[in-house]
Amino acid sequence: MNHCHLLDIEFAYGGQKQTITPVLLQDEDEVILVDCGYPDFVPLLEQAVVRCGFRLGSITKLIVTHHDMDHMGPLAALKRAFPHMEIIAHELEAPYVEGKKKSLRLEQAESTFDALPSEAKPQAEQFIRFLQSIEPVAVDRTVADRERLPWCGGIEIVHTPGHMPGHISLYFPASRTLIAGDAVVIEQGKLDIANPQFTLDLEEAVRSVRRLLDYNVERLICYHGGCFHGDVKKALRQLVHEYTS
Repeated sequence: MNHCHLLDIEFAYGGQKQTITPVLLQDEDEVILVDCGYPDFVPLLEQAVVRCGFRLGSITKLIVTHHDMDHMGPLAALKRAFPHMEIIAHELEAPYVEGKKKSLRLEQAESTFDALPSEAKPQAEQFIRFLQSIEPVAVDRTVADRERLPWCGGIEIVHTPGHMPGHISLYFPASRTLIAGDAVVIEQGKLDIANPQFTLDLEEAVRSVRRLLDYNVERLICYHGGCFHGDVKKALRQLVHEYTS
């Protein structure tokens, strides 16, 4: 790739300070955004993009790693504002992004609602309404595992299910960089599974981490945690060991 910009976006959520890290990629012909935040994040996203010397309107493609609300929240708003922006998602994830299938996160929240104590139900109801408010959007291009996209020196699609069935990570062989999405996160300097208690298939998620060991990764970028500092393969092996021993 020619340029890779980490868009660290800080915000308050649930009374706590949080950071997400969408990624902006650039080559001679394309400006590609990977994931885009929560539904009301267009202004925050715009500020982050401008800091890197771009405009939102200069983005030609938007790759969605999966359909969670913090990864595709403002997708429909961005597509309305910039119709030329090509939306890309894994073939298994596309029906959820497009609203043809109910959000799996919404199904999860609804299925666990009755078992909650009464004092927890108001917050759960609010969360369900929030999930219901996520606007679907048409996917312009679907991708499959090991598909090679021609931009930024070549992007290999790595299907990393578990967190979501159609979750993808992106591997750049030329720079040995992996954009992990939520396949792994960084917490207190260590790699971990993203929200293991809410991961739809934890065993599958661990298998996906093991699969990442097949790639020669020197730079690992996580949506939650940013760029990992340390021996990537050693950290991935340790994470697999923690969940399988």
